[in-house]
Amino acid sequence: MLLNPVILSVVLLLVLSICRINVVVALALSALAAGLCGGLGLDATLKAFTGGLGNGAEIALAYAMLGAFAVAIARSGITEWGAAQIISKLGTTPSPKRQAAVKATILLVIMTMAVMSQNLIPIHIAFIPILIPPLLGVLADLKVDRRLVACIITFGLTTPYMALPVGFGSIFLNQLIYPNLTNNGLSIDINELPKAMLIPAVGMVVGLLIAVFFSYRKPRQYQASHVPGEVTEIKRPNWWVLLVSFLALAVAYYLQRSSDSVILGALAGFCVFIIGGVVPWKESQDAFTDGVRMMSLIGFIMITASGFAEVVKATGSVDALVQSLSADLGSKPVAAALMLLIGLFVTMGIGSSFSTVPIIATLYVPLCIHLGFSPLATAAIVGTAAALGDAGSPASDSTVGPTAGLNADGQHDHIRDSVLPTFLHFNLPLLAAGWIAAMVL
Repeated sequence: MLLNPVILSVVLLLVLSICRINVVVALALSALAAGLCGGLGLDATLKAFTGGLGNGAEIALAYAMLGAFAVAIARSGITEWGAAQIISKLGTTPSPKRQAAVKATILLVIMTMAVMSQNLIPIHIAFIPILIPPLLGVLADLKVDRRLVACIITFGLTTPYMALPVGFGSIFLNQLIYPNLTNNGLSIDINELPKAMLIPAVGMVVGLLIAVFFSYRKPRQYQASHVPGEVTEIKRPNWWVLLVSFLALAVAYYLQRSSDSVILGALAGFCVFIIGGVVPWKESQDAFTDGVRMMSLIGFIMITASGFAEVVKATGSVDALVQSLSADLGSKPVAAALMLLIGLFVTMGIGSSFSTVPIIATLYVPLCIHLGFSPLATAAIVGTAAALGDAGSPASDSTVGPTAGLNADGQHDHIRDSVLPTFLHFNLPLLAAGWIAAMVL
């Protein structure tokens, strides 16, 4: 089993990723290794790899369009003005009686912004440099543990796309999980996917509650924080900008829900900003380019991951591995636990839950079908295994983003204060919740 091309290629992928080799390069080299070890030969391997690249093109384009839409939202000034309003109301040192209420309000606002950045206003991590650095002074005065803030942001960046089929959730559930399940032989209704991911999402909630009420509730001392932009006077957007922004968000949301197309919704929203003059016509090219640049890496990773998955399928080694694992694992509980654990390491190595789906599904769906897991349980295993490493990976947007904002004054370490706290509070409960979902669904 250890000499199976699938196992060899995944191990190589993990080793290269751990050695900090660029993920796109690691995926390409691992695909080449899978094809050669599987007896395809160089020409057939390259043909399978390039043929599979197109499977990730739609997802990459959706990310590019959401990036452009996010830049347009940022250029409208509404997010920056909203952040300034929060700071102006909460930025003064509160009296002792109001400290708990002010602290809770700030944390709730941060979590709300993080959640909305995935579904309602899909700007992903673009809100962090706008909102977080100016709040560091207030957080320092309140002695808020920044590890808690990192957990809150990561929760908001991860949990919504796992369970809500809107924005990035539509990409994850409808455009990634669903086709990769059905293309590998599983019959399931697309509308059942949020139900399959409900228990894993509850695991994330449990982890957040532990972080809030137990792990990081005690005050933590920081030096007085003074970062650029802490006290700024930002002009309120005029009524026209607010109207156009609201219309763009409404159009994008409606078209995405009605057509089930993130690309159409984001494109329409971007065009509304241009037509309304909020993003000047002459600056539209730069705005679009900035958005594509912001999301380009994950797009390339997903395209390359699709090529990798196609090579693995072409080797014909998946069926042999399924038979071998089925004989060795023996029981559903052991199989589910092992698949989730492997998914944790694979996703942490790649640094993107979205990019991991084609790889995980290619191996896990046939195995789950052979072992007799239900369609909902199979979807839960694949979705959870893909999402597992997102919170705890040093290379994930869900940890890099919070660090970028919280370390604006140099008092927040990426590994100790972002990666380890999110790994402990989200990946471990998610492992347990994913296993429970696999057993009960």
